[in-house]
Amino acid sequence: MVKDESNLGMSRSAFKRLRLVLADDHEIVRRGLRATLEEQPGWTVIGEAGNGREAVELVKRLKPDLAILDLVMPELNGLEATRQIKKAVPGVEILILTMHESEQLVREVLAAGARGYVLKNDAGRVLLHAVEALSQHKPFFTSKVAEIVLNEYLRPTEPSLNGSESSRLTSREREILQLIAEGKANKEIAEALGIAVRTTETHRANLMRKLDLHTASDLTRYAIRNKIVEA
Repeated sequence: MVKDESNLGMSRSAFKRLRLVLADDHEIVRRGLRATLEEQPGWTVIGEAGNGREAVELVKRLKPDLAILDLVMPELNGLEATRQIKKAVPGVEILILTMHESEQLVREVLAAGARGYVLKNDAGRVLLHAVEALSQHKPFFTSKVAEIVLNEYLRPTEPSLNGSESSRLTSREREILQLIAEGKANKEIAEALGIAVRTTETHRANLMRKLDLHTASDLTRYAIRNKIVEA
C-alpha cells in the first residue's frame, strides 16, 4: 500500500536507532540534511558521498540501515547507484530525494529497488516521515509521486514489444553512457571503471547500436533528456 505523508502519524518516541548514508553532489544540501536527521534521537549519518560511485562503495563498506540518494549525480546517477546497492546489499532501504518527478523516472527507480521517493520541494515537510516509514520497511512517496504510482497501477496493461530504450542497456553500458555524457574520453572511462580501453570502445559501439545514435553528442543529448546527467 502506498504511504503518503498524510497517512503517517509519527511520534518522536517511536524513533529507533538508524544508521544513514547521504549522497548528493552539493555539500550544502548534505550539510542541511545531516543537521535535520541528526536532531532525531538515535539517528546517525555514518557516511556522505558526493557522487553515485562513492555512495555505492560507502554502502557496501558501512552497510547502513538506509541510504538517501539524489537522482542526478556525477560519475554514477542515483538510479544506477540504487541498482548496484540493492544487488550488493539487498537489506539496505533506499530513499530517493530529487527535483525530478517524471513518470518514467519514478517507474525505473521503484523497479531498481528504492521504496521511497521524495521531491526536494517537499523535503522540509516530510523527510523525517519518509525516513521513519522506510525504517519500518514501508514505502513512502510524496503526494505527486503517489499520484503517479497510483495512475500507473490503475492504467490498463498494454503489451510492450521492447520496453524502454534504457532498459535494454546493461548496467555497464549505463555507467559508460553517463561518463561519455560527462565528457570523459575512452581512456578516462577505462581507468575509472578498471577495464581495458578496447572494452570501453566495445561498450560505446554497443550503446550507439542499441540506441540508434551515432556520435558522442547524440549520446550526451540522450543522457540529458533521460535525466542521467544535468544539462
